[in-house]
Amino acid sequence: MQISSTPINPPPRLMDQVRDRIRVKHYSISTEKLYVQWIKRFILFNGKRHPTELGAAEVEAFLTHLAVDGHVSASTQNQALSALLFLYKEVLVMDLPWLENVVRAKRPVRLPVVLTRAEVKAVLVRMKGIYALMANLLYGTGMRLMECVRLRVKDVDFGRGEIMIRNGKGSKDRVTMLPASVVANLQAHLAQRQALFEDDKRQGKAGVFMPDALARKYPNAALEWGWQYVFPSGSYSVDPRSGTERRHHVDEKLLQRAMKKAVQAAEITKLATPHTLRHSFATHLLEAGYDIRTIQALLGHSDVSTTMIYTHVLNKGGLGVLSPLDRLV
Repeated sequence: MQISSTPINPPPRLMDQVRDRIRVKHYSISTEKLYVQWIKRFILFNGKRHPTELGAAEVEAFLTHLAVDGHVSASTQNQALSALLFLYKEVLVMDLPWLENVVRAKRPVRLPVVLTRAEVKAVLVRMKGIYALMANLLYGTGMRLMECVRLRVKDVDFGRGEIMIRNGKGSKDRVTMLPASVVANLQAHLAQRQALFEDDKRQGKAGVFMPDALARKYPNAALEWGWQYVFPSGSYSVDPRSGTERRHHVDEKLLQRAMKKAVQAAEITKLATPHTLRHSFATHLLEAGYDIRTIQALLGHSDVSTTMIYTHVLNKGGLGVLSPLDRLV
């Protein structure tokens, strides 16, 4: 007589465990991809041995390999270490005190690239369409690149002249100004955006990604106008997590390329990127005499010391020091 047995489901693979834990912690899809990539590289570097069989020597050897043979920057090396810390602490739940003692690479202190007002103007006038509007918002509000890309319709308040930045760096919300000079163009853009939204509804693809548990709490919100991205993608794509086909926000790389072309056309030799507009925003406010604490709040910095770095790139220095050579002249 044959005895039937209930099949036992095999335990999830390590990479599936990593992805599940990342999603429980509400990390972004970009962080998920990076962490999975670094963990895979760590395992391959150690001959495909399971991380539970590895220790401090293997972690340090991997990080040394990245620096010596891979010639990676300090920030990239620390990114790899963060992925391994997540693997051991959050996924494998292993108490490894040695992991706390692994030395992080020291990042060099560098001053941010800042454009003059004339250079900012020269770049902005050479940008067209949606990318011109986005670049104006970056310089006019101090938003980070991804904060602008992920901006939702409901977070633009024309009545109060404000933009609410949701879930910024460190998962913090903050308020910044809505420049009066972009209001007309932004309203015209939103009129076109709403027409696109209506087309998507007719196609049955008007849903939008909802952060954290809001999709369950407000099941119909994904189809509401207020939750739509201000700057949408030009085509539909499949969400890698849910498998749903819908319109996502615009790819940030397109704005980066548009700005690079504008910088080159303006014959500016500085290595200016969209993030440079944020640095220029802060520096120009300091030059105009605004309080450092106010600028800190607009930028969303946790510590004022982070904001203080902009005092080092002012034309006359943080203390308004006059060169002794200029005194001779």
